[in-house]
Amino acid sequence: MVQGNRAGRASVAMMLGPLLMVLVGLAMLLPHPAHAADDYLEPEAAFGFSARMLDAHTAEVHYAIASGYHMYRERFAFKASGATLGQPEIPPGVKSFDDALGENVETYHDGVTIRLPVQADGPFTLSVTGQGCADRGLCYPPMTSTAKLDPADAASSSAVPPAAGGNIGESGRIQASLNSGRLLVIVPLFLLFGLGLAFTPCILPMVPILSSIIVGDAGSSTRGRSLLLSAVYSLGMAIVYTVFGIAAGLAGEGLAAALQNPWVLGGFALLMALLSLSMFGVYQLQMPAAIQQRLVQASEKRRAGKLAGVFAMGALSALIVGPCVAAPLAGTLVFISHTRDVLVGGSALFAMAVGMSVPLLLVGASAGALLPRAGKWMDAVKRFFGVLMLATALWMVAPVIPAAAAMLGWAVLGIGYAAWLFRGRGRWPAMAFALVLAAFGMIELVGVATGGRDALAPLAQLRGQDAAPSLPFAPVHSLAELDAAVARAGRPAMLDFYADWCVSCKEMEKLTFSDPRVRAKMADMVLLRADVTANNDDDKALLKRFGLFGPPGIVFYDSRGQELADGRVIGYQDADAFLGSLKRVQ
Repeated sequence: MVQGNRAGRASVAMMLGPLLMVLVGLAMLLPHPAHAADDYLEPEAAFGFSARMLDAHTAEVHYAIASGYHMYRERFAFKASGATLGQPEIPPGVKSFDDALGENVETYHDGVTIRLPVQADGPFTLSVTGQGCADRGLCYPPMTSTAKLDPADAASSSAVPPAAGGNIGESGRIQASLNSGRLLVIVPLFLLFGLGLAFTPCILPMVPILSSIIVGDAGSSTRGRSLLLSAVYSLGMAIVYTVFGIAAGLAGEGLAAALQNPWVLGGFALLMALLSLSMFGVYQLQMPAAIQQRLVQASEKRRAGKLAGVFAMGALSALIVGPCVAAPLAGTLVFISHTRDVLVGGSALFAMAVGMSVPLLLVGASAGALLPRAGKWMDAVKRFFGVLMLATALWMVAPVIPAAAAMLGWAVLGIGYAAWLFRGRGRWPAMAFALVLAAFGMIELVGVATGGRDALAPLAQLRGQDAAPSLPFAPVHSLAELDAAVARAGRPAMLDFYADWCVSCKEMEKLTFSDPRVRAKMADMVLLRADVTANNDDDKALLKRFGLFGPPGIVFYDSRGQELADGRVIGYQDADAFLGSLKRVQ
């Protein structure tokens, strides 16, 4: 028995080892408190450089300037190898007297975009020199940045496109950190980005999946065992998330969209439903009796097999549940696509995945203390997590099935589970919970029967509170249609990338675009929408034009039909944040 326990502990140590090494390494890479007194950004982070070709004869240079810093108009210089440059179009800055320099200067805060006429027969290298200072007095030496550009690729460049995120500050940090190639900056930054994404709708469905695994594991009688399962699941998720991101970046296309189709989502939801049946006692997840008899003396091997299954479930979750497009992910994929730097891009993706794993590790750390392990309570808990797995399956397929079918699904789930709780006649908390579920299910049922098609507001139509009418988006199906629509607009325009399977797109539609303040702000805009649900060749071409790997993504144009470089919105923004984005482009 002692020998078996030692072997078990050895197995635990071997499985936890890789993840613990990663976590320790990340901790060692975090900035030292000794630098806090200086509190000045690295030049690449303070002045995030990027460049691209607007058209075959115009290059665009952009600096995303961090808050509390500024750049000087007089200090820009431009050179090109393999091309001839014309007179740069540098916008006017804010005029003031600089005490440090003792002269009148023009400065830029937040960001500056410069256009350069270019004559080139093929790829060329652009070198740009700029200089800036911190508002508190520290001045940086002139910094030269380079980008490899190609006139044939008029929609992108070898550098990360400007404004790859929802706000200038975050975009500048993402671009500057990746372009610097310094892992000491990249890894801690993307670990923090992952922590920020850990509680988004893309990651939260993994919590009931992992919880169900822990509850259904007969050997999970200790906190250590629960933490091990969480670590293995998280490691599977992190590795596959990284590999998939690298593959998507190298391919230069939205591979996530290929996984977000009804067949793939339906298959994974079916797998979730089948796994939930084991929580209801329909069958036991174990090896056939004949195989168990042959392996009765090899318990560690069976345990290793169980861990391999948990690792595989984490990998599947990363592929199907997790591919939401947010600013850090989009910026990293574009960086890999243009630079082919797998080391830097992969390190950023893995650090972000580790950050996203924090809720999963917390589930494992607490499960041993919070979840009962035997008796009637354990049966009730297993069934609860079985229902959660069914709810997760329904949530996953809801974007690609009719709204009425989704509402019926929620009604059946709520009423069915409530009926089971009533049959058990448990204590009053269980009965109160059953009443809530029954009421929820009946409301969904009445809503769908009376024409409601919104699971979050099933009775709105009965109260005369129908959702605000959809914004008048004009569809664009190809690059030709987009260019024609922008050319004839004659006023500012907004292009929204959307897909039926994109949960964040639905959130933007329901929670952001419905806000009266947002609608008023967009009233004078021409609204265009590229629905890339089908992920066909035209959809891929539209995404590629803007360096996007999937929706949601929003691009703004001025009245002349030129894209506003600082205006792109990648990922979900609530109404307040989106209002800030609109103010920057109007």
